[in-house]
Amino acid sequence: MTDRRVAYRSAALLLAYPDERLVERLPLIRAALEEQAAGRGRAAQREPYTHLLSSMEVVEQTPVDVLARRYVEVFDLDRKHPLYLSYFTDGDTRRRGEVLAGFKQTYRDSGLVVDTHGELPDYLPMVLELAAHDPERGLALLERYRPSVELLRLALEQAAEKDEAASTPMPWVHVLRGVCATYDGPGPQDRAAAMAMAGPPTETVGLDSYDPRLLPLSESGGAR
Repeated sequence: MTDRRVAYRSAALLLAYPDERLVERLPLIRAALEEQAAGRGRAAQREPYTHLLSSMEVVEQTPVDVLARRYVEVFDLDRKHPLYLSYFTDGDTRRRGEVLAGFKQTYRDSGLVVDTHGELPDYLPMVLELAAHDPERGLALLERYRPSVELLRLALEQAAEKDEAASTPMPWVHVLRGVCATYDGPGPQDRAAAMAMAGPPTETVGLDSYDPRLLPLSESGGAR
């Protein structure tokens, strides 16, 4: 992975709950992405920014209240699209607790002041913020949890196919494509290939991976 801090910072903002603060930042996000895209010679180097700019187009053309309702439907009410990276890989509650503690320690070690807003520390937008602030530590987490990121991309792509027919906004699929484009090598084309990237399962005690009880859901729809 090359230095793509602008991509990670932009992706973090675009994956957060859409509100007026995001609307105010859109011109700055677009300007930064366009500058980065223009400065990349090869198409592969521009790909993350191209996907993120595609997300921007949807966000800019959709009223923020419509986006907010859709965000809740996609990420809070549909358990197929968790933004929590260890949800995909560590279904055992005991092990997942240890993993989440590791995320917290990584934030401390980086010196990044994180306001979780009630989210778990494996919340993808926070990990992307870390990658923008401390590339070494942030990219290590993104690489370790690449299977989770790819699985989320695949799930959103499947949902986007249905949304396209219903003319429902789904800007977040472009964000995940942009994040996945920062990885070295081709991404998996289906769920089985993405799960194979994670390797053999670790010892599990308690709840299995993908058990819906492991996914934290806030009453109001996450960090708002």
